[in-house]
Amino acid sequence: MAEAGWSENETRDAMAGWLYMPDLPPIPRPRPYVSAREALLYGLLFLSLGAIAWHVGSMGFDLIDRLLPRNGITPGYGSDSGMRWSAAALLTFGPLFYFLNARAAKATRGDPGLRRSLVRKWFASVTLLIAALVLLGDLVLAIYTMLDGSLSVNYLSKALLVAALGVLVSLYYRDEIDA
Repeated sequence: MAEAGWSENETRDAMAGWLYMPDLPPIPRPRPYVSAREALLYGLLFLSLGAIAWHVGSMGFDLIDRLLPRNGITPGYGSDSGMRWSAAALLTFGPLFYFLNARAAKATRGDPGLRRSLVRKWFASVTLLIAALVLLGDLVLAIYTMLDGSLSVNYLSKALLVAALGVLVSLYYRDEIDA
């Protein structure tokens, strides 16, 4: 293989794709794959989870603003349009996420080989990256607000909501990377 121009790493990776057993010909190992159908499924699953997290956060922020005082502003005032928009989005994306998630879970239970999908792993990785960035940004902003002296119960509640959403999304995808 080296004479044909293969590097040492390429040779090792190619040979790792085969199982060698005594008295048997080499057996190919299963390989990761890419599927356009799964790109559609996991893309919609990714976007619907993002929409759910965004609108739960938005609705939570609106509720926090209504229940907790903020910089001397009396709670309970404000427009309902943001909450209606979030409710409409949750009523749309919630069932879509549930349906797609159930479909993906059923497919992988029926064929564990589907867990080798590169599309699945990429969407899980991107989602975990975004969740980690949200958690880090939330922590940086919380520390900045505390150092600035403007930390309030209202702000702290919103920061905890963002952190909870980031952790929940991370927990949802925690097993996808190594599968």
